[in-house]
Amino acid sequence: MISVVCVYNNKTILEDCLLKSLHVQTTEYELILVDNTEGRFKSASKALNFGAGNAKGKYVMFVHQDVDLCSNSWLNDVEKMLDSIPGLGIAGVAGRKDKGSFITAIRHGDPPVPASRIHIEKPTLVQTLDECLVIVPRPVFHKLQFDEETCDDWHLYAVDYCLSVAVLALGVYTIPMYAYHRSKGSVVRNPFRIILNTGSLPEGYYCTLRKLLVKHRHCYRMIYATTENWDTRLPLTFQRIRLLPRDLLLAGKEHGLRMVRRWTQESYIQKSP
Repeated sequence: MISVVCVYNNKTILEDCLLKSLHVQTTEYELILVDNTEGRFKSASKALNFGAGNAKGKYVMFVHQDVDLCSNSWLNDVEKMLDSIPGLGIAGVAGRKDKGSFITAIRHGDPPVPASRIHIEKPTLVQTLDECLVIVPRPVFHKLQFDEETCDDWHLYAVDYCLSVAVLALGVYTIPMYAYHRSKGSVVRNPFRIILNTGSLPEGYYCTLRKLLVKHRHCYRMIYATTENWDTRLPLTFQRIRLLPRDLLLAGKEHGLRMVRRWTQESYIQKSP
């Protein structure tokens, strides 16, 4: 059995996405919901550790509120797959093993688009996993919980966990399970905000990242997170400045595409009878 742990701050999204896909599952599961609509928890690590404290399943699945499992046999299929992986530390539906290798079968955004062009047919070893959905064997989680001091915000807690669990000689795997994640992440799209923030990610992400780089620099030279590659031996400020031209270019392209789509839609409406 899988214990499903979800911290939510929007009940409507929770019901429309995750709960709707859970209600049709063909196998038994344990549902643990952590209500954070009033901001009781200040970090994902603290909220998820609290939720998983009394989990009874063989595996504990930590999942975002806006994830749709897309199959009524999803939990049954994933449990069988996880049972076949020796030395499993943590598994997820999206991960990276090196530069340029974001591996996933999920779709994200609205409308849904593939999150990666790299697909897999079997569980694949990676360095880190995306936080949208990760699964940990319960005995492993009893030994190692999410780090509430390093990850005291809502970012990088799964990345930190993957790096820590690998040091224990346990495997980090991306699994070929299809799901839909409504959000495309918290990347800043406005060029002016990117310049003011010295980067395209929320400031909370960089605050946690700085602590993460210090924590893991003795075991890892490079950390391959979902959004970027980070060098543990270079100052974070330098890395943020170095990435600014690329972030601005991507933001400019996306702004241009939005303008083209808006112009096309307005033209279509004007021409329609």
